[in-house]
Amino acid sequence: MISYLEFEKPVAALEARISELRETAQGGEVDIASEIKRLEAKSAALLKSTYGALTPWQKTQVARHPSRPHFCDYVERIFTDFMPLGGDRLFGEDLAIIGGFAKLGDRRIMLIGHEKGHDTQTRLRHNFGMGKPEGYRKAVRLMELASRFGLPVVTLVDTSGAFPGVEAEERGQAEAIARSTEACLSLGVPMVATIVGEGGSGGAVALASAERVLMLEHAVYSVISPEGCASILWRTSEKAPEAAEAMKVTAQDLLGLGVIDRIVPEPVGGAHRDPAAMAQSLGKAIGEEIDSLAGKRPDELRDLRAKRFLKIGA
Repeated sequence: MISYLEFEKPVAALEARISELRETAQGGEVDIASEIKRLEAKSAALLKSTYGALTPWQKTQVARHPSRPHFCDYVERIFTDFMPLGGDRLFGEDLAIIGGFAKLGDRRIMLIGHEKGHDTQTRLRHNFGMGKPEGYRKAVRLMELASRFGLPVVTLVDTSGAFPGVEAEERGQAEAIARSTEACLSLGVPMVATIVGEGGSGGAVALASAERVLMLEHAVYSVISPEGCASILWRTSEKAPEAAEAMKVTAQDLLGLGVIDRIVPEPVGGAHRDPAAMAQSLGKAIGEEIDSLAGKRPDELRDLRAKRFLKIGA
């Protein structure tokens, strides 16, 4: 069952009416197929027009949709032979960040990403996708392993930010994020990062400092959440829509600013409406980017990363 967002209420009303008519039609007494077909066409057109004119705040809501595909969903649909590797060899395991060997088609890769979870139990288990120091240190370990074996690194970023708890700070959260960012920039193998939902703060940058950064059509990427920005500037989170507009958090804005390199289109109505189609498009885009980087020397790859980040804002 689809969970509708506030701005989708007109679509929800139409789709509810269609469901009612279908139940009525099951009785067989009245032929209302033509009416159902007309409403379905109207609903599809309304959904397309709605998603074709989303505001930055509405895109933020779509990026956070509870049914939006996460890391584990993409692992099931895009990648094969996934072998998760756990632990940072220093403190423990962090299930907010998952990684391991995998295959994309016939390409062997190192896959790393944030997992938020889909229900209360899995969200608590994965800490809502908010990585702790051990998660970022695990990511560094896996990137170094990939470099040793000559495997491209693919990351799927989806986090509201790194975990801000006291215990994370005690274990060196800032240092762990900085080390992970450094590891991305110094990799001697190709790296392709994709913002699949929320790309929040340093928690996202730590896995997204690649030479090719992709972003799903309705994903968001920013240094702070719109609510956090509004709380600082206006002392109230109610100004979040205005903050989202000013912060340029959307894929379309960030492509224009040179922060990302490519937008991956989503199915009409967002990735959560057709996860299989979304996975197919994403897998194809990542594969193309990996192939475009194949054969480049380690120093060329590092130079590519340095140039792409240094030119941002120039």
